[in-house]
Amino acid sequence: MGPARRWDTDRDWERKSSPSKGCPMSLPTTTAVSAGPGALLLRIGLITAVSMTTIDQTIVALSAPTIQSELGLSQEGLQWAINAYLLATAAFFLVGGRLADLFGHRRMVIVGIAGFAVASLLCGITPTGEWAEPILIGARVLQGLSGALMFPAAVGLLVQSVPREGRGRTMATFFTITGAMTAIGPIAGGYLTQWTWRAIFWVNIPLAIIAIILLIIARNVRMVTPAAAPRDRRIDWLGAVLVAAGMSLVIYALQRFGELGWSTAWVWTVLAGGLVLLAGFIWWQNHTPAPLVQLSVFRSRGFSVSSLAILIANISFVPIFFFLSVYGQLSLGLSASVTGLLFLKLFLGFAIGARIGSRRYDRQGIRMVLLIGGVAGAVGFGWLAQVATNLDIDGTSFFNPQTWPIALAGFGIGFMLTAASTDAINRAPQAGYGEVTGITQTLKNFGGALGMAVIASIVTGRLTTLLTDSLGKFGATPAQVTDVVNQVTGAGSGAAKDLPAGIPSSVAQQILDSVKLDYAHAAQWGFTAMAIAMAVLVVLALLSPRGATPVAEAQSPDVSKPTATIKP
Repeated sequence: MGPARRWDTDRDWERKSSPSKGCPMSLPTTTAVSAGPGALLLRIGLITAVSMTTIDQTIVALSAPTIQSELGLSQEGLQWAINAYLLATAAFFLVGGRLADLFGHRRMVIVGIAGFAVASLLCGITPTGEWAEPILIGARVLQGLSGALMFPAAVGLLVQSVPREGRGRTMATFFTITGAMTAIGPIAGGYLTQWTWRAIFWVNIPLAIIAIILLIIARNVRMVTPAAAPRDRRIDWLGAVLVAAGMSLVIYALQRFGELGWSTAWVWTVLAGGLVLLAGFIWWQNHTPAPLVQLSVFRSRGFSVSSLAILIANISFVPIFFFLSVYGQLSLGLSASVTGLLFLKLFLGFAIGARIGSRRYDRQGIRMVLLIGGVAGAVGFGWLAQVATNLDIDGTSFFNPQTWPIALAGFGIGFMLTAASTDAINRAPQAGYGEVTGITQTLKNFGGALGMAVIASIVTGRLTTLLTDSLGKFGATPAQVTDVVNQVTGAGSGAAKDLPAGIPSSVAQQILDSVKLDYAHAAQWGFTAMAIAMAVLVVLALLSPRGATPVAEAQSPDVSKPTATIKP
């Protein structure tokens, strides 16, 4: 299928859409309203399950130094233990969405939960010694694969269980809670690590058991808008390999750029290889009779804008957890648990923003939501950049106004991110629910990886320049400066506790003070970059369709064709 010649309006595009090769058949009309305690238990079970995946995106950050110390991990091994989860999740989201549409959303949710629980157990019992790195990294990969199976299936099952007129509210609650759990991760990690770092993984096991029990109890809940059965039940394994390999190489290259800088030739080669594979994937999806992804969904201007907004927002949302963690512990001198108070403000801002933004979306559509969210996020991150060099901030005081920018930034992201996720699902009626979620979550993870790479490069470069000047006054060599930079940025903890060999102990405190202030100045550049990314949403809002999303029309059945449904 060739590219659209122009931006079609969503209503026109939805009227013209018809099932194409590999597309699901038309959606059936609403059959009955799913309500009562069974439906409530189903939604609680799904939220519990998906919350595990979002918490694990960030919970490891504060515990990284302890994990490295107790298991004896190398610096590269620690980075892989952190990144393997995000890498596996991003690479296999599209495959997970397709499998959910083919084999049933409920079945794939339970398989994903079980796999996630087993992987979490393996992470928690990782032994010390030479097998520590491969076991921990392998378990984190299994966590990511299980999350990629679970998330799209959970969203698909949730959508099917909700009547159209109540979908906005329900999806808002779902994305608000699961999205806010990303901010809860560092808070929970900070406290659990005081007991044992293994608890940050073990906590998933009871959550998984609860989620499975709730889904079993709610197994007889009638679906309101059952998923349409795909005409072609073949799995595009070549497409799956191309997209998984391409995404893996691209994200890996972006992560390495953040660590090694943008002048590393071999990383550019890896990036080029990944882009070639992704180009091959797109070509193949237009020529195979059973595509993994219906690229025609991007002919909807609304879907494309909302999907791009998800990517851009996560350029700021994912890196803030890493850099705020280092800033709080290194520059402000806070403990891991007290640093969690900063994330609590981010969490509250996100939750409040998501609730208000979703209501605004139901009334006015996505355009104004992107505009307000972009402005609030840009102002919040910009404000944070302005106060970042004030190291007298009392992070232990929850009501300290100098930490309000964190809440405002969270409000802006929450205001638009939940609504954009719902809008993308509403605007792609001809694709399977799992498939659409796979697309949006892939873009979300790619945006996070891109943001981490770019902002890490900015902060690391600025920090190196500042430390070369300030530590040079104490006789530090370039190699010693690099050692300090690696300590600060490597593990994500801001752990510049060991001075390089050859530095006189008499100036130790002066050097540590310089490191704290220099990192604050470097973080200031990173927060500014996050503000710029959020400001792009303001421009993107001008491209979005006006008015509320035409959900009812978009999901009206095509009565000229028979319908079939698959088991949820």
